[in-house]
Amino acid sequence: MPYIDTTTNVKISKSSEETIKSKFGEGIKILGKSESWLMLNFTDNQRMYFQSDNSKPMAMVEVKLFGKAQASAYDRMTSFITDTISNELNIPPNRVYVKYEEVSYWGWNGSNF
Repeated sequence: MPYIDTTTNVKISKSSEETIKSKFGEGIKILGKSESWLMLNFTDNQRMYFQSDNSKPMAMVEVKLFGKAQASAYDRMTSFITDTISNELNIPPNRVYVKYEEVSYWGWNGSNF
């Protein structure tokens, strides 16, 4: 039950969205999760500031998981996400934040896991 929310101040083309979607679908396996449960959200063209500046591209990627993953998996996933965003949206790696949240309770289909 992973969820990845990507927010950026740049435009995400349909082609880039599809590429990132596919890559995140493969990459979620790093955290021991399956693409079949993966939900994604993309929010582009946002008014964002980083280091008091909004003139450069930036992104915030939030990953929520039901359960936990190992620290080494989070390290690999951060690298994977940063590379994907950097390559596809031309956002420098030092302007990409990645946040993780481990969730104990996750509801679906009217009940909880």
